[in-house]
Amino acid sequence: MINRPEYLKKLHQFKDKNVIKVIMGIRRCGKSTIFELFQKDLLENGVTKDQIQFINFENMDFEHLLNYRVLHEHIKSKLIADKMNYIFLDEIQNVENFQKVVDSLQLLPNVDIYITGSNAHLLSGELATLLSGRYVTVNMLPLSFNEYLSSFSDKTDLGRKFKDYLVNSSFPYTTELNGNRDLIRDYLNGLYSTIVLKDIMSRNNILNSLVLEDVIRFMFKNIGNLSSIKSISDTMTSDGRKISTHTVENYLSGLINSYVLHKVGRYDVRGKQYLKSRDKYYVADIGLRYFLLGSRDVDYGQVLENVVYLELLRRGYEIYVGKVGALEIDFVALKNGETEYYQVAYTVKNENTLARELCSLEAVTDHNRKYLITMDDLPTTFYNGIKQINAIDWLLE
Repeated sequence: MINRPEYLKKLHQFKDKNVIKVIMGIRRCGKSTIFELFQKDLLENGVTKDQIQFINFENMDFEHLLNYRVLHEHIKSKLIADKMNYIFLDEIQNVENFQKVVDSLQLLPNVDIYITGSNAHLLSGELATLLSGRYVTVNMLPLSFNEYLSSFSDKTDLGRKFKDYLVNSSFPYTTELNGNRDLIRDYLNGLYSTIVLKDIMSRNNILNSLVLEDVIRFMFKNIGNLSSIKSISDTMTSDGRKISTHTVENYLSGLINSYVLHKVGRYDVRGKQYLKSRDKYYVADIGLRYFLLGSRDVDYGQVLENVVYLELLRRGYEIYVGKVGALEIDFVALKNGETEYYQVAYTVKNENTLARELCSLEAVTDHNRKYLITMDDLPTTFYNGIKQINAIDWLLE
């Protein structure tokens, strides 16, 4: 079981606080495992087993609790009156009207509630209204490269392990398949089918799976490209797959709400304002992209940019695509009142490429930190205050 210290730290920070802890993220990214790790910590620190209730609503053993009234009575009947009770509800969105159960239990002084979900709709509508200001969200992603590396006793040959991390996927379970590509592909196939059928089609009333798959393939192929709903519709139509803007918008919403895709807006660095036209999209796991599109015609610069975006997200940054006049900065990263700028390129060994990548960062006249991240195996270098660093070194910081 791979340790996920950053997520555990967040749960410990809110332990016994009168807020509901909501862990959100793509299916199979490790939400259930975090519950297991956290429960282990509780038991090692004086909490007894009868103070913990753990219900996974995708386990048929708990199928009888899918009725919210039955679930409420079941949990209440097992509460220990004079102690704090820790309630873990995994994939709670499978229970209709679950928000009524959570709202009622949260009113009790000796109940500490933790829930997970694989769809952003969990925090929309009535739940958000009922629990306004009374829940905190922990957004979870598949493994970082650092976490992936921790599953190996041998920490050498980092270049090879990084390639395996990309191709074999960052979903935690794939680390148990010993690099067997056939087994990994079978696992990703099952995961992909479940996400498409359960988390996207059924929740968004989508009937045509073939068109949905066309949209997914298109978006996976175009990670890191500036896009609009109309441009996606127009491009797919010109490629012989006629699709309306309304359909594209609906399908993209399903992909984003299921955490398959992440949408990044634009920010005008000079004008200090957020821009509404055109966005970029990144996939939650590069291994899923390889699974769906194969390894031909891979743009490794796009792939590296995707990896850097996800890592910035893990580190708690608010992220935008930067606009500086006619130039573009891959990422403007905001955190704790500070701003950092990131440019990503697979290699800048060619002088013209290096000059082009530095140009965008040099156009920013403030004194915030600026980074150029590449796969070039060179020592860290500075260009007029811009720090060029190897991607693997940066990921392991």
